[in-house]
Amino acid sequence: MTRLLTVENLTVGLPAGADRPHAVEDVSLHLDAGEILCVVGESGSGKSITANTVMGLLPKGLPVKGGAITFEGEPLLGLSAEAMRSRRGRRMAMVFQEPMTALNPLMKVGDQIAEALAVHGKGAEAKARVPELLAAVNLPDPAAIARMHPFRLSGGQRQRVMIAMALALEPALLIADEPTTALDVTTQAQILRLIREIQQRRGMGVMFITHDFGVVAEIADRVAVMQRGRIVEQGTASEVLNAPRHPYTRTLISAVPHGRASDRAAIGPEPVLAMKGVTKTYQRGGWFGARAVVKAVHDADFTLNKGETLGLVGESGSGKSTLARCVVRLVEPEQGEILFHGANLRPLSRQGWLPYRKRIQMVFQDPYASLNPRRKVGDAITEGPVTHGVSPAEARQRALELLRLVKLDPSAMDRYPHEFSGGQRQRIGLARALAMQPELLIADEPVSALDVSVQAQVLDLLAEIRQRLGLTMLFITHDLRVAAQICDRIAVMQRGAIVELGPTAEVFGAPKHPYTRSLLDSIPGRGWTPPELAEIS
Repeated sequence: MTRLLTVENLTVGLPAGADRPHAVEDVSLHLDAGEILCVVGESGSGKSITANTVMGLLPKGLPVKGGAITFEGEPLLGLSAEAMRSRRGRRMAMVFQEPMTALNPLMKVGDQIAEALAVHGKGAEAKARVPELLAAVNLPDPAAIARMHPFRLSGGQRQRVMIAMALALEPALLIADEPTTALDVTTQAQILRLIREIQQRRGMGVMFITHDFGVVAEIADRVAVMQRGRIVEQGTASEVLNAPRHPYTRTLISAVPHGRASDRAAIGPEPVLAMKGVTKTYQRGGWFGARAVVKAVHDADFTLNKGETLGLVGESGSGKSTLARCVVRLVEPEQGEILFHGANLRPLSRQGWLPYRKRIQMVFQDPYASLNPRRKVGDAITEGPVTHGVSPAEARQRALELLRLVKLDPSAMDRYPHEFSGGQRQRIGLARALAMQPELLIADEPVSALDVSVQAQVLDLLAEIRQRLGLTMLFITHDLRVAAQICDRIAVMQRGAIVELGPTAEVFGAPKHPYTRSLLDSIPGRGWTPPELAEIS
């Protein structure tokens, strides 16, 4: 194979006062044409810094202190900004993690792809090339997509647009920085398949950055594992996946939800929450287009028993979060019954709902957006109990106990949310919900944006707290691996309706609905058995 990229002893500094002196230290790796190299590690391990250094996109505050980068036989680190710009897009391209921030919200999709072509002197070809590129990434009706703004597309469609833009000039190197992290398992499977197909068709070298060894099992030829700025293990995908040598690699692999459901003890029929005939519709379109009524929730009846965890599973747009928000009255359904211990919550006024607010609490998906950045953690946790009549002293004492319960230092009380990692913020959100001593906890995608190792910690914590406090939980996720680990029963939602409902082991072992089977088939790395599970079986 032709050597495409070589990184030798790369060291990039961090600003004074950081938790370590270097963002990456003494990093060496290589990538051949026609090969996919997965760079794996947790947030802060240096994966993205390494990729951004290759692309010449490092912020000014992060100086390159040593090492060399060679691309197609040419040293990159000494090139001028203008020389790097001529190579970006034309010979090397990057797909970023969050397409909504990488795409210009004010420009139509087709214009953005055409701009990339025009910058490199290919503007005359843009009219013909844009639909071809959108078709190449399997987007439906490329001409219509080209005329749309990014906000009108789904997350998976936006990511495909980013890939089309990156491939516009047929680069030799594609760097994909966590391109599937926040996507549904089905969309994730499509994007992984697409990258593999395009890579094989064009003979590109791909550096794929991820924290999930399930994704590695799906796509990698070789693997480099990074921890705190250093590469701790490298090898072929088979070697690293099936015989990991470094303890950190083994820790990351063991943190991947294994997606194997085990039989659980039956929960006694003592209903806490029952949904009957709940319907929520939205109007779509208007102004310059025809109006359409979309049923976000319908035919989604279920009963949740005391002490049980029910997993609500489905893709984005399936109605999971809308259904959960109907329960806590963040969304007003048009009809149906929401029975909490037999009392119908739907017709209650705002005042009539107040006594139930304490008994039903919700943990939200985004730990960054769900906490007020201007309020200290202690104030965020104590606000609810104080509002409901608990004395400030008692509320503070309870908050300290809850911080210990979620495995955070009590000193967190006097700090602000921005001083914590994503996983720590999710723990704070959990402590805030538990401060109200709820009977029912609704967890809406609480681990989807977290590293697998942090995800495993939060899932273990939820299971421990549920056991200790006897909580009843409605757990919303798009990842069936996560649902298998924590849920007693699974309800699968598609287009607003529950299409399958049953014990977790039964749904995983003998799925009845085609949509459930498609979700299970889309689990990344489904054909790979981690070493410790292989030993058990």
